[in-house]
Amino acid sequence: MVTSQPVSGVTAALDWVMDKSLVLGYTKVGPAVRRAWWPDDPEPGALTGRHVLVTGATGGLGLATAGGVARLGAVVHLTGRDASRLDRARATLLAQQPGATVETHVSDVSDLAATADFARDLAARVPRLHAVVHNAGVMPPRRTTTPEGHELALATHVLGPHVLTFGLRESLAGGRVVLVTSGGAYAQRLEVDDPEFTQGTYSGTAAYARTKRMQLVLTRLWARELSGDDVSVSSMHPGWADTPGVTDSLPGFARVTGPLLRDAEQGADTAVWLTATGDAIGTGGFWHDRRRRAAHYAPVRVETPGEIERFWAFVCESTGVPAPTG
Repeated sequence: MVTSQPVSGVTAALDWVMDKSLVLGYTKVGPAVRRAWWPDDPEPGALTGRHVLVTGATGGLGLATAGGVARLGAVVHLTGRDASRLDRARATLLAQQPGATVETHVSDVSDLAATADFARDLAARVPRLHAVVHNAGVMPPRRTTTPEGHELALATHVLGPHVLTFGLRESLAGGRVVLVTSGGAYAQRLEVDDPEFTQGTYSGTAAYARTKRMQLVLTRLWARELSGDDVSVSSMHPGWADTPGVTDSLPGFARVTGPLLRDAEQGADTAVWLTATGDAIGTGGFWHDRRRRAAHYAPVRVETPGEIERFWAFVCESTGVPAPTG
């Protein structure tokens, strides 16, 4: 098993200060400093022959994550909504890793019925799946609903990943699930009274952050529900990275922070590490720069057990999975 570098009290304090300062912890300063004490890289070939699915993998963090697991020997499955972009992503990965095995699948995770079909098809073809990295993301400029009637950010970040994860449950036994979330979750509380964002003035930024908060809660719920299948569930924050998700959706923010933004590989590092490390990472944790973090910036507006269970009931009822028993 890979062993982590010991972290002294002084180092832990510095790491905490960087995390709470945001600029030091979330920009490229974070990995530049923390590399001195963070856990070791996965062993070369750690994923050889293992199948890893990365959603939203045609660019940015998703493509970087796919490249990282491919370098470790994984058979990589890429999903995206556009076949031509998937082809270009595959060509990019094969140029970087000529011997890699990369398969592409056109799949829109916001389409719940189609996602359920995709999960069944993939499970039939890949009975042993080492990991799913849920990276697909959107920040709608205006409130948009899917053909099934769900707000788009909710369907993409919460409901679709839930359908996909439970559709692959048997294949994932003994494996790992990683949710790529965001520090924006710190700005929102768990919304259980209006999860579809039908009330008030809609904001794509707020919808994104709200559903990222939901992902942090969902991480703990999946960990609970999938423990019997020995599935490790983690969420991770990539920091502020120079990817289309930031530069296209938040151009003003990107202009101000541009010189400090991480590159895609730095942003994807913890997702790759969580997928491949031999360290004991447990389940249900929220990670950033290879270290488990608090799910709330401060101990305020913390969701109650009752709110968590109401949210779980909403997700299960909206998706039909897991199927009710009795």
